[in-house]
Amino acid sequence: MQVTDFFANLWEHYTQIAPQAQRIQDLFKSHGEEVINDHVAFRTFADSPISLEKLEPQLVAMGYEPYGAFRFEQKKLNARCYKHTENSEHPKIFVSEIVASELPEACQPIIAKLIAQIPADAVQGPEIFWAKQLWTAPSEADYRTLAEYSEYAAWLSTMGLQTNHFTVSINHLKKFPTIQQVNQLLQDEGYLLNDVGGLVKGSPELYLEQSSTMADKVEFTFAGGETRTITSCFYEFALRHVQPDGTVFDSFIEGNADKIFNSTNNK
Repeated sequence: MQVTDFFANLWEHYTQIAPQAQRIQDLFKSHGEEVINDHVAFRTFADSPISLEKLEPQLVAMGYEPYGAFRFEQKKLNARCYKHTENSEHPKIFVSEIVASELPEACQPIIAKLIAQIPADAVQGPEIFWAKQLWTAPSEADYRTLAEYSEYAAWLSTMGLQTNHFTVSINHLKKFPTIQQVNQLLQDEGYLLNDVGGLVKGSPELYLEQSSTMADKVEFTFAGGETRTITSCFYEFALRHVQPDGTVFDSFIEGNADKIFNSTNNK
């Protein structure tokens, strides 16, 4: 699959459950801006047929290579980032996975039940990245148990494997060249932003500044038939700064990402 087709498919599926992203993109375009995607992110289960290790070959086949590994101790996550080997204009990719064995005992059988339903050969092609739920809907009780200890795991149990967020590259905006201007535009339009650790995550001194909306909401029907409103996906904004060696910072910062994860908090 061509990289452009891959991202077109991701965007189509993503905007179905995060319609705010399309509205925000249209908002920028109404100001004459060209919206360039900095990166996309995915969440998955470690030690499963859709683990990071199993997914990586699909990215490599499209010309991507891993160039950074991360550990989120508090959230029990491992992550890697990828960039295209030949075309630096292609968006970067960030994939994280939750290690169920490190979560409290109450969570482990719930996640094991979900993972057990995933076909061993689930990863056949890049389409896996918009496969969503590869298991039956969890019960509302199981969802609430996961949410008590890991919002990430609760989100993944309902949303499955799909784009968690796209990211607007502020570097490519002309009328809104600072992250403060972007945030103000969004707030003026009534969008709720993730304020964990402040509206802006990072700093020019760290060579990366990020902000994000709070996730959209969708109706979800649990195993018992209860329909509830839960969080889906959000839209992120990133400004990358020039480093002392003259290159633009192209990786990620654990402290920033840790706060961005909170954009799907169901509160």
